[in-house]
Amino acid sequence: MRTLLPAVMSTGEAAAYLGRSVKTLQRWDRDGILSPASRTRTGRRAYTKDQLDAFLGPIARPEPRRVIAYCRVSTATQKPDLKNQRRVLEEFVAARGLADTEWVEEVGDGLDFGRKQFLDVMDAVGRREIRTVVLAHRDRLVRFGYPWFEHYCRAHGCEILMLNNESLSPEQEMVQDLRSIIDCFSSRLSGLRHYRKKLNEAIDQDLTSFPA
Repeated sequence: MRTLLPAVMSTGEAAAYLGRSVKTLQRWDRDGILSPASRTRTGRRAYTKDQLDAFLGPIARPEPRRVIAYCRVSTATQKPDLKNQRRVLEEFVAARGLADTEWVEEVGDGLDFGRKQFLDVMDAVGRREIRTVVLAHRDRLVRFGYPWFEHYCRAHGCEILMLNNESLSPEQEMVQDLRSIIDCFSSRLSGLRHYRKKLNEAIDQDLTSFPA
């Protein structure tokens, strides 16, 4: 599938397109090697695809090479499921003929986008190092918001392969994630009630300050 790139790219997007780091593009701008096509109203650098393609010229862009098989469960008590997940994926990877697959196993909440190994994988995708990410099921990567991460991977030359085996997404794990959502919104509602009380007190105080 061909990915449509934005007409104007930020420094981060341009760096990913060139297979370089943001700091490299900033240095190139200072050294006069590659200056941005324009700047935004706030002074941020902006690049265009035509400009970057012209800069690359005959230089071949680095092609992503690494293949990552990512396995995840939510809690330490589910580690037996983690082993089973890897065993099934090993068969899937072998059947696909994917050589030199790197294995990433993580214990963490599917609603937590700050998981260390998850972030390491996403950062490597952003650097165009990863050619393929293999998953047992889409919720192994993230519980919600998967389409955005799929788009992000495609935009950086990374394909996602899924075994799509529903049995590898345990029902009890879904219940735990739903509880996490409930706890999150419950705390927000509690916080809103606290702010509402403070606001009412402030309003009452202002009203009593007016002369009769």
